[in-house]
Amino acid sequence: MPNYNKVILMGHLTRDIELRYTPNGSPLASGGIAVNRRYKQGDELKEEVCFVDFVLFGKQAESVGQYLAKGSAVLIDGRLKLESWEKDGEKRSKHVVVAESVTFLDKKGEA
Repeated sequence: MPNYNKVILMGHLTRDIELRYTPNGSPLASGGIAVNRRYKQGDELKEEVCFVDFVLFGKQAESVGQYLAKGSAVLIDGRLKLESWEKDGEKRSKHVVVAESVTFLDKKGEA
C-alpha cells in the first residue's frame, strides 16, 4: 500500500518568522500558524484554534522572512514530520509541517 503525506493549512502567523542559515549556507525559516475553526453547537457559536509550527527551506525561506510578520495570512502546503528531542531527561516530540510552498494571502500593504 503506498503512503501519502500532504498537509495544506490556511491561517495567520502566530509570531514573526525566524530566519537563519544552515552550516552550508542554505536559508531556513521557521514559524507558527494558527488555524481557526468556527462551528455552531446548538444556539452557541464556538471556535477552536489549532497551533502548528512549520519550517521552510531555500530561497522562499528568505522571502517569507523578509515580507511576512506576525498576523500575516498564509496558505502553507507541505508534509508532516515528527521531531523528537530530550529535555531534562524527558523524551519529547511534536509534529511540524515541512513546507514545500507558502502563499502570501494578505494584500500589498496589509499585515
